[in-house]
Amino acid sequence: MNDTTYNTTITFADQSGHPSNQANHEKINQRALTRSSTGQSSISFDARSVRSVLMKKMSLVKRRKRTTEERVEGPPYHTMDLETVAKLMKTNLEDGLTDEEVNARREESGYNEMEGEGGVNPFKLLLKQFLNVMVVILCIAMVVSFVFKDWVEGGVICAIMFLNAGVGFAQEFKAEKTMDSLRQMASPTSLVVRNGQSKTIGTRELIPGDIIILKAGDVVGADARVLESFNMDIDEALLTGESVPVNKVIDTLEGSDIPLGDRVNMTYSSTVLTKGRGKAIVTATGMQTEIGKIALRLLSSDDSRKTPLQRSLDRMALTLLGVAIISVIIVFAVAKFNIGQEQVLYAISTAISAIPEALVAVVTLTQAFGVHGMAKANALVRKISALELLGAVTNVCSDKTGTLTQSKMVLDRLWRPKEGFFKVSGLGFVTEGDITRESDDTVITKKDFTNGMHLTVLTAALCNMSELKKDKESGEVRVMGDPTEVALQVFAHKADMGKPSLTKSETGQNWKLIAEYPFDSSIKRMSVLAQAPDGSYYAFIKGATERVLNTCVAIQNPDDGDVQSMPLDQLEELVLPEVEELAKGGLRVLTLAIRKVKAEGPVGPETFKREEIEKDMNFLGLVGIYDPPRAESKGAVEQCHRAGITVHMLTGDHAATATAIAREVAILPERYGLDGKPEQELVMTATKFDKLSEEEIDALPSLPLVIARCSPDTKVKMIEALHRRKRITGMTGDGVNDSPSLKESDIGIAMGQNGSDVAKQAADIVLVDDNFATIVKAIEEGRRVFANISRFVVHMVSGNVAEVVPLLLGLGFFDDDGNSVFLMTPIQILFNNILTSSPPAMSLGLEPVHPEQMLVPPRPTDEGLFAWRNVIDIIFYGFIIGVICLLNFIVVVYGYGGAELGHGCNHEFTESCEVVFKARGAVFTALTIMVLLHAFTCRDLMNPVWTYKGLIKRKQNKYLLWSTAGCLCLMIIALYVPTLNTVVFKHKGITWEWGMVAASCLLYMAITEIYKYFKRIRYRKSLARREEELKH
Repeated sequence: MNDTTYNTTITFADQSGHPSNQANHEKINQRALTRSSTGQSSISFDARSVRSVLMKKMSLVKRRKRTTEERVEGPPYHTMDLETVAKLMKTNLEDGLTDEEVNARREESGYNEMEGEGGVNPFKLLLKQFLNVMVVILCIAMVVSFVFKDWVEGGVICAIMFLNAGVGFAQEFKAEKTMDSLRQMASPTSLVVRNGQSKTIGTRELIPGDIIILKAGDVVGADARVLESFNMDIDEALLTGESVPVNKVIDTLEGSDIPLGDRVNMTYSSTVLTKGRGKAIVTATGMQTEIGKIALRLLSSDDSRKTPLQRSLDRMALTLLGVAIISVIIVFAVAKFNIGQEQVLYAISTAISAIPEALVAVVTLTQAFGVHGMAKANALVRKISALELLGAVTNVCSDKTGTLTQSKMVLDRLWRPKEGFFKVSGLGFVTEGDITRESDDTVITKKDFTNGMHLTVLTAALCNMSELKKDKESGEVRVMGDPTEVALQVFAHKADMGKPSLTKSETGQNWKLIAEYPFDSSIKRMSVLAQAPDGSYYAFIKGATERVLNTCVAIQNPDDGDVQSMPLDQLEELVLPEVEELAKGGLRVLTLAIRKVKAEGPVGPETFKREEIEKDMNFLGLVGIYDPPRAESKGAVEQCHRAGITVHMLTGDHAATATAIAREVAILPERYGLDGKPEQELVMTATKFDKLSEEEIDALPSLPLVIARCSPDTKVKMIEALHRRKRITGMTGDGVNDSPSLKESDIGIAMGQNGSDVAKQAADIVLVDDNFATIVKAIEEGRRVFANISRFVVHMVSGNVAEVVPLLLGLGFFDDDGNSVFLMTPIQILFNNILTSSPPAMSLGLEPVHPEQMLVPPRPTDEGLFAWRNVIDIIFYGFIIGVICLLNFIVVVYGYGGAELGHGCNHEFTESCEVVFKARGAVFTALTIMVLLHAFTCRDLMNPVWTYKGLIKRKQNKYLLWSTAGCLCLMIIALYVPTLNTVVFKHKGITWEWGMVAASCLLYMAITEIYKYFKRIRYRKSLARREEELKH
């Protein structure tokens, strides 16, 4: 191994001074390949061109020259030359490690595999369902009921508990296979150099210092520094989110903070070689790799945080527990703490009336219905608690590729000398589209093409190894090849000059491909030699602008034969401003050129060397390619804006491309960055954002709307910044690199089609169609679910208050034995809590979306389920219903029953209990019907319900109508079936009391509408005050 080190001078990324590398490139350049010998070309010329130009300008690439100065460096390895890396890894670049070194290092580094934490324990998950405050309270009530041999009541409570646990368990049971997915992503075997010989070993056997040999199709087994690269392209979308493969070089880079996607001399574990071959030195294995760091973050992430809804329900349960305890104390106090079975049973009845036994089950079932509704909208909910948070989302951080965009590259715009710009319509792989001349907005077809335009389309079609095939059954276009080449081929088809029509036409006038000179990272272009139908030969070339212009000596004007000679400086002066114009729109720019090749005698693949073909070219034009937004993305983003939700784009792509797409989909203002430097910096690179401290980020007037070249840590940092601003955040992602941010965000949203298993396991929601618009539908559904939960919580808890009020006020009614008379028995209370209250509550959970649901801002983070207006509603409605029920009891007993309260009426029916049982029947009927009517009142907690418009014109909830009818039938059965009424419910059927019940219901409806009227007045005043405050 050479002990000399190197100093630094600036050069292009592909101009390595390494002699062996140059020799190898020269050897490749001289070989012209036929199509059959090449496979797919990698044609992301523009991406590499942008990268090389940027690195050149930023002095990020170093040429290595011999020097006597010794240098010692440590990680990061991309900043070191190969000899320094070899020294640090204590390896030999030629022979690799010896068996002795491998065995010695194994003890230190361990195996190249992920650590895991095991699967989910179903028992623990089931136990978790019982560990919330409401269930604990129900459990206590159940035990007390069984102790006092109240088997029916205890059995009902027990059934409710297990119903709720079963639903929760079924929804949340999931195998957290994150670590398994990470393990499966590793390549099973790797080819290494050990003891000077190549050998295949299991990937888990790799250790730092190994020399690995890579070829097309391989999955990289560990993080490594590139040692040799021959046209080696690696797909790193898994880690960086970049949509095109990255060409790898051996050069040394400057700057330890270069984003992961720009470290072109490193390869990373679990990424895939799409083209070429090479060697690399393993620098990290197992949990020390970039994939491993992500895995470690996932293992250490906190997944046990309770959502605001869960916290609200816990607070409510504790509050109601307090009410129940106070009620029990009041009951015992009235009895002067002379506590017997009579007093205990009354205390239990009062305590049960304060607890909405079915609330947790109804919440869970409502969320389950919401999960089902979202599945229909192409969003699969993995964690049921996420549904509630969706309604409060204030910020959505979205990836670009495939979510906001189609993940299908298209040629959008082209430029021709003396003809100007042309716009090309049609998205995706659709082969129909118009070519419009921008100067006069005229659509041109093949017959209108100038000779120059014809040659441009011809080059796009023939200098191209991709294929388009239409499925005979579905008619869908299927593609094979590099995305950039596919875009060019689709464009050629739109001009009726697709490659099949040129090479396989039935007329026999076909072009014939003679040789292909594949894309080479050192020259950033590719070319082909083809024979025209007339027997003449033409060379076609495409690639990065600066590299193609170097081969040109003239431009092809519109007319046939009109070729204008032009030196390179004039050519650059003519073309480069147009390149800037295309790049300004976020397009990846390719340059096309052509020349006629003179040949004597037969011509074959080996006739011409590459340098003989790629010279004296005639410049044809520029094409701009990009991944267009989905048609529905802009509307979805605008809908977010109307709903008060801010959308951020966090992407691995370059800033120019990200900015252009963000403008198109309305994340950024339409003219942002086009009219000089903007006043506010809404677009930021990850490098700049990562350098900001927390204080500096918090001092920004607003967080950037677009962050380009994102790393996993950048996304997490953004989410943390949003959390410090008290925002509820949704984060989308598809790659392994997105997993930490998916876990960190309030709502992690993974892509179903193109997402990795790791991302899906880390997410709360999976989008089946990878579509941003589906996120908006999910947020709308989340808002609907939370609004519905608010409605039925007000309905159910106010029903409990309505039971507590008459029970406590009724303590003053004593029978002949001096014991308090039950206004309602425990079974009556349970009937109303479970059978009368729960079905309408579930129906309220299915209330359709309000028309204005997405026209109001998200609810404030401090406004949970029990906001003050909800608490006031609960107390007011509960008190009104309770007092009306108490009045019913008083009227029956004292108005018509002669104040006869009998004796022992809490246990069984005797002749002396006739009046009490009738009064209980009246209270039971009035309470049941008013609770059912109250469900209709809660459909809209602000606007009138008991009006003509509310009853007739408003869309009705059919589930509520059916549940009300069912509950009324059950009430009639409970009221009039012999034995069931007197023995179980301890009441009797009513007769004339129906008139009193009807009057009670009308009084209730009148009071609720008067209350809502004053509530609306107060709401309008508070809105006016808020608007006034905003003005000042």
